[in-house]
Amino acid sequence: MKVVNQNIEIDGIDKAILRALMHDARTPILEIARQVGISGAAIHQRLRKLEKSGIISGSKFVINPKVLGYTTMAFVGIYLDKAMSNPEAVKQLQKIPEVLECHYTTGNWSIFIK
Repeated sequence: MKVVNQNIEIDGIDKAILRALMHDARTPILEIARQVGISGAAIHQRLRKLEKSGIISGSKFVINPKVLGYTTMAFVGIYLDKAMSNPEAVKQLQKIPEVLECHYTTGNWSIFIK
């Protein structure tokens, strides 16, 4: 695997924007602009720069499973004899609605699911 080492520099304004978004990713751009002290257009440009650099890779809503009636969560380790079986196993696991996440691991388990 090739790893590209890019040194991305961010300033205090970028850090303030990131702090606001980490606190609440739905914070309106104009509210962030007021907090930081620059225009909404400048915030928008900086957000695009942060996305393009890979510092920000998206935002998401977090669902509370307890509110939906799910009271238990399980993590299950799956052992496969052959590593070449992993992609097909993951494909099949993704078809199961109760499987929320699927990760390759090292150690005792080939795949770990949530």
